[in-house]
Amino acid sequence: MPSQSVNPRTGQPFGPVLEDTTIEELDAIVMRAVDASIAWANYPSDERARVLDAVAAALHADAEALAQIADEETGLGLPRLVGEVARTAFQLRMFADALRAGTHLGTVIDPPVAGDPPAGHPELRQMLLPLGPVAVYGASNFPFAFSVLGGDTASALAAGCTVVVKAHPSHPQTCERVAQIARAAIVQAGAPDGTFTIVRGFEAGVALVEHPGIKAGAFTGSTAGGRALFDLAVRRPEPIPFYGELGSVNPVVVTSEAAKRADLAQAYVASLCMGAGQFCTNPGLIFVPRESGLSNSIADLIATQPPGVLLNANVESNFGRHLADLVDIAGVRVIPSSSLADGGDGFTVSPAVLVTDVATALRDKRLLTTEVFGPVGVVVEYDGFAEVLTLIDALEGCLVSTIHAESDEEMVPALVSALMRVSGRIVWNGWPTGVAVTGAQHHGGPYPTATSALHTSVGTTAMRRFQRPVAFQSMPLHLLPPALQ
Repeated sequence: MPSQSVNPRTGQPFGPVLEDTTIEELDAIVMRAVDASIAWANYPSDERARVLDAVAAALHADAEALAQIADEETGLGLPRLVGEVARTAFQLRMFADALRAGTHLGTVIDPPVAGDPPAGHPELRQMLLPLGPVAVYGASNFPFAFSVLGGDTASALAAGCTVVVKAHPSHPQTCERVAQIARAAIVQAGAPDGTFTIVRGFEAGVALVEHPGIKAGAFTGSTAGGRALFDLAVRRPEPIPFYGELGSVNPVVVTSEAAKRADLAQAYVASLCMGAGQFCTNPGLIFVPRESGLSNSIADLIATQPPGVLLNANVESNFGRHLADLVDIAGVRVIPSSSLADGGDGFTVSPAVLVTDVATALRDKRLLTTEVFGPVGVVVEYDGFAEVLTLIDALEGCLVSTIHAESDEEMVPALVSALMRVSGRIVWNGWPTGVAVTGAQHHGGPYPTATSALHTSVGTTAMRRFQRPVAFQSMPLHLLPPALQ
């Protein structure tokens, strides 16, 4: 069905209707990506870097207008969105710099060793090659940084893969405008036609991952949506890798010493309610010492927070459903109870926290595993460190966990060790919202937070998702790719 934007502050339609991509159009689009893929894969690294820089410059030049459109579709606010455009442009330039530095090639050269196997071996040289056209499915909560030109697209293009993006129905106008900017910049920079394209509509999104021309997929969004696409990808006659960043409940552990900090409750509530709680790294679960009184401080502060605007009707519906499920659990205290009511016009809701104890959380593990995508936190009061370890053992995989503690506290090494088993990133005395775009970043984690715990969707190593190794044995130098000569 056609896509039309809805202003989440008012619930009213915004902008023109955009028609879905037909299956016939999709096939033609993917085949253009296939045709372009060999030429793009063979582009020298510095030329690929030049194209990415051109796209970044075009995006940056239109930042104010793009933010205006995205604000109408997401309600995230102009300051946040202007900053997100800047982050997206920076990310493109970061991959361009990585290409110029040659860090993406993964070259390994083993000289010949005399003798019989296994000690002896011929000369072997290995490098990474692009997989081919990649299908990218963007997120609703980051209309730039995790969408049309987000990290998945940037890393796939940098890896030498062509990209077909599925536009997100929550912000179709933003997707369309960003795609226009990207296509124009890519063509002007001289890249092959079909290097980057976009499709719209649910049926097109399903057909995209099933198309034999697509060789990998990348997704940011809900566990249900990502798992459905992952299942389609691996059930194809030719299975393909599908890298989904899915839902995450990101635990925070506060020790007795850290609970004494005067600003801890305020900082937690600020992180919890940032962007109306619509971050994949939102700290929706926090373990606090019962005797500290920290849960009362959090409760007092949450009652003063203004309503937040959710992204779309689907997010609002899921928010209400998941919250109601947790509220119905015996032994859960809701603060403030009035937050269950509609917070205002459009898709507006009020923040809340649910306070419970360890026994209740372990009895009904929905309290430890349900992501309420929005400004809601679950506070679990514990009586001793052994209970904290038991709670961590009951967790599922998460993008990020957080420790608030003093470094000399006796239990800290065991706490770090326990959280390593479930986390893709561990934050020390900070807050998980905000993901630095840098080489050492890991934005992923054990299932169900991601379909592959081996890879990141943020940082320069994200390119590795869309490359495969090939080894050359005893090959004459002049026949080798330039990177191996």
